[in-house]
Amino acid sequence: MDLAVLRKNAKEKLKGYCRVCPVCDGRACAGEVPGMGGVGTGSAFRANLEALGSYRFNMRTLHEVKVPDTSFDLWGEKLSMPILAAPMTGVSYNMGGKLSEEDFLQEIVAGSLLAGTLGMSGDGAAPEMYHGGLKAIASHNGRGIPFIKPREQGDVIKYIRAAESAQAMAVGMDIDGAGLITMALKGQPVGPKTFPEIKELLAATRLPFILKGIMTPEEADMALEAGAAAIVVSNHGGRVLDHTPGAAEVLPPIAARVKGRLLIFADGGVRSGSDVLKLLALGADAVLVGRPLVIGVMGGGREGVAFLFNKLKGELIQAMLLTGTAHVKTVARAILYSH
Repeated sequence: MDLAVLRKNAKEKLKGYCRVCPVCDGRACAGEVPGMGGVGTGSAFRANLEALGSYRFNMRTLHEVKVPDTSFDLWGEKLSMPILAAPMTGVSYNMGGKLSEEDFLQEIVAGSLLAGTLGMSGDGAAPEMYHGGLKAIASHNGRGIPFIKPREQGDVIKYIRAAESAQAMAVGMDIDGAGLITMALKGQPVGPKTFPEIKELLAATRLPFILKGIMTPEEADMALEAGAAAIVVSNHGGRVLDHTPGAAEVLPPIAARVKGRLLIFADGGVRSGSDVLKLLALGADAVLVGRPLVIGVMGGGREGVAFLFNKLKGELIQAMLLTGTAHVKTVARAILYSH
């Protein structure tokens, strides 16, 4: 598959919603929510990339690492890389509607599996968004992870039961979607959760539960105490609150607080395998990729998704080789240059 052709195809399908910019930095689409941009000035979108860009590597070539190992184990699934597809929805109002919600998520889940990793599905302002994702996951023997918006407690529990029926390997809530404009516009209000509410939801299932949208050490502690199996350090792609820091800025103190006691995913601004390695060095166990995979689906379907995943994996291997990193499970902070 040719990257230039993939991007050209995606640009045609996403016309009016995403410009498929040479550098996906949120400048051209600032404030376009609904759409692919970041809310308000778009500064939170850009902060994700700027935070990652502020780090440099210590290049090392005198070492024993010949074949870096990118394998990653997640709740019984052996993945080829510590990179997963982030939960995404809203094809009709964010991406132009050239695919149905279910078809989009089928390609995300299938393409992720083609690359030896996993896809996540999301929740949105119409029932078919969440349930379309569940159908995609169920059709691949539960090998995927659905995420639920912070809806009313009873509705969330119904959605959890649906995930269990689909035999999903885990379930999550993107609590960072608490202020989504698009949900409110479509009559599907969402909001913050109290600590007792989170505990109630996590106690309602035996599936590993992921809380996405953790941006402070204090809330990481709360997620751990509530029984979360994993957190995602994320500002929801800069789509809910202007002027937040980037994920790479807040990740180190969060990792210092809870690393090793639950899994830490990081999400936001990942555009290369080098970005992946930086986040692993800063304390993440694995990372999520969102917007680039929209280009993959729209430009080349599941093969386009797999192509972009494998591109990231190849870049990750190269960065590991040139920093003396043997395994993604043991990435040293010392590979990052400090001055």
